[in-house]
Amino acid sequence: MHLRCATCGHVVSIDTTMPWRCPYESGDRHHVLVIESSNAPTDDRENLGQKIFVEDPNPFVRYFDRLAVSRFARAQGLDDSETLSIVRELDDRVASVAGTGFRSTPLAVSTDLSDALGFTGNVWVKDETHNVAGSHKARHLFGILLHLVIAERTGRVPWGDDESRPPLAISSCGNAAIAASTLAAAADWPIDVFIPEWAGGIVVDTLDHLGARVHRCPRRESDPPGDPTVLRFREAVASGAVPFSVQGPENSLCLDGGRTIGWEIAEQLLAAGVDHLDAVYVQVGGGAFAASLSRGLGEGGVSAPLVAVQTEGCAPLSRAWTRYRESSTEARDLAADWTHYMWPWEHEPASLADGILDDETYDWVVDLREIERTGGRVVVAPEDVVRRAAELVPRSTGVEASPTGTAGVAGLVTEIDAGTLRGGDVLVVASGVVRR
Repeated sequence: MHLRCATCGHVVSIDTTMPWRCPYESGDRHHVLVIESSNAPTDDRENLGQKIFVEDPNPFVRYFDRLAVSRFARAQGLDDSETLSIVRELDDRVASVAGTGFRSTPLAVSTDLSDALGFTGNVWVKDETHNVAGSHKARHLFGILLHLVIAERTGRVPWGDDESRPPLAISSCGNAAIAASTLAAAADWPIDVFIPEWAGGIVVDTLDHLGARVHRCPRRESDPPGDPTVLRFREAVASGAVPFSVQGPENSLCLDGGRTIGWEIAEQLLAAGVDHLDAVYVQVGGGAFAASLSRGLGEGGVSAPLVAVQTEGCAPLSRAWTRYRESSTEARDLAADWTHYMWPWEHEPASLADGILDDETYDWVVDLREIERTGGRVVVAPEDVVRRAAELVPRSTGVEASPTGTAGVAGLVTEIDAGTLRGGDVLVVASGVVRR
């Protein structure tokens, strides 16, 4: 297992402490380190359903041997029992803050949702509102936190003790900020959260309660194109903060822990006798979630076309997908011509699904690789469909997910309305609990 830059091909050892970004990245974040391992997506049916490590409800224990952090810990001289003790210790601390630690979340067919959609097939619903901090975001971040704690305990960090820790930093308008602040509180680690100027209400109240240092980020006249929260976040990282980010170009390890949802879904489906889906609909803002889930499914032995869903109010990945299909470029070579495919959305992003209004799909390279590998596509959901999905999911499934967390269903509705999908087995993820 190692990390390879999708842009320049540079290889970084998995033993490296804090391998956040490619060392040849020049500040524009147009490089991204991607995990390469023998656990690559496969169609080898002989290995389906085998248990990866131990019987445990915590995915970071259950799939420990597949995670990059397991290799890193071994390289620092820790045996697996020592590392797993750290995992469980941190999980207990997370549970004391969040009310729950990391556990497998429910996956089931919703016949009510299928009926409401007029869909003659099975709609599998993965309910991530039961996860730590109410969304999938903590999966991406917990792997980073484990890496940091292991590096600290083995003396591999430049700071001396807990009191001299650099702050964690994240840019987010909602679920990622809450997940990051929850984990930071559990680890007693200071965190700076960069949020849009318009953010408020229960999200900010929750961040304050968790002890995060909240920074509102208006757009400045002197700013280059792009999200001002990301610009301020990058300034903090340049000043020494740790990028506690769910964006692969900012912190490559977020793409590691994010795979646990794919492995988990694959195991649940295989237990139900399903090794193929006709589509998996995933809401896409920054893009790490879609890439990690799809890759994890493939590594777990389930084939499924990845359908990346964006809203008409902000769809930079759809634009990149169109350009890719019009080109003769191989998927593995996309990053070498980064700005031809990905640049900030020209219009003011707008949608009820406000958690996926990223100006750029930061992990577009790994998203398009997964879409190409799985035979998937990008769907842009009209705003009226986004609103329909937001009303339909809680009514049909009882899952109280936010409009951002039901945006994947909006992609499914869009294709059903267009007559391009009539039946089969499809999967959606409801993530981002409604906060009141």
